[in-house]
Amino acid sequence: MAALVSEWLTWRTAMERALYGESGFYRRGERPAEHFRTSVHASPRFAAAIARLLVEVDVLLGHPDRLDVVDIGAGSGHLVSNILACAPPDLAARLAPTAVEIAPRPAEISPRIAWRPDLPDRITGLAVANEWLDNIPLDVVERTPDGVRTVLVDPSTGSERPGPVPSAEDRAWLERWWPLREPGDRAEIGHPRCAAWASVIRRLSRGLALAVDYSHSRESRPVYGTLTGYRDGATVPAVPDGSCDVTAHVALDACTTAGERAGATSTLLTTQRDALRALGLTGTRPPLDLAHRDPRAYVAALCHAGEDAELTDPAGLGGFGWLAQTTDIPIPSPLTP
Repeated sequence: MAALVSEWLTWRTAMERALYGESGFYRRGERPAEHFRTSVHASPRFAAAIARLLVEVDVLLGHPDRLDVVDIGAGSGHLVSNILACAPPDLAARLAPTAVEIAPRPAEISPRIAWRPDLPDRITGLAVANEWLDNIPLDVVERTPDGVRTVLVDPSTGSERPGPVPSAEDRAWLERWWPLREPGDRAEIGHPRCAAWASVIRRLSRGLALAVDYSHSRESRPVYGTLTGYRDGATVPAVPDGSCDVTAHVALDACTTAGERAGATSTLLTTQRDALRALGLTGTRPPLDLAHRDPRAYVAALCHAGEDAELTDPAGLGGFGWLAQTTDIPIPSPLTP
């Protein structure tokens, strides 16, 4: 019986094949909500908050005849659909909603929503990348006794071994954003995410681009990295064989600099907790006397408070990073102190 031969790949190549290859996890139309909990699926109040932000962008742009709202990495299209439903009638009539997603278009999506696999050439309005950057494939490196080496992975098992010295581009990014100190320390090379985010900013002729994701900063990089797999609502080993989602947290501080170099004129880096509270999701419980005066309204308000609490929980979804960058307009006032 012939022995199986391992195929050793860089993590970036393995992730690209596993997620976006011919039969990759996202290419075959897997629904994110079936594998992990996102803010979009936790509550429609997340989309309502984004719709409030869109109203502010519309005001700053002077109420243009056409206003883009682009959902990048749209998954099943729930976010852009809910934003469209939440928008005030006058604004909704001027909206040009677009979902950017490589998976097939779901049958239930409104025909008003354009469905495309790539970014539009120009965006005037709001672009939202909710949990998109964490799925941009990247390489992993580790400091060994012989120096920093690119980590190779067997995509069928997830087994790893040290590979070649990182490229000059990788080394430059590491030096700036994620220096490795001790043998065994690992890093995830984030310049592909920086390039992806810069490509959004370059297409933003006027308006705001928002990235929402698991994130970390240079002062608090995880020593052993963040590669994780998700399947059927559970965390699983990050095996890049196409059977699960493979993700890694995002160095949003590095993306911030990439966006500024690409033309962003204003920047805000904050947390989902602070941003959603500024947009009206306070999680305040309704007064008890409302239960006597209007029981139905009390139950609805109590449900809203519970949903707000989940979306703003600093140990969960509220701990996500929010990177807001604009071109030709300031950061909308609700988000600024």
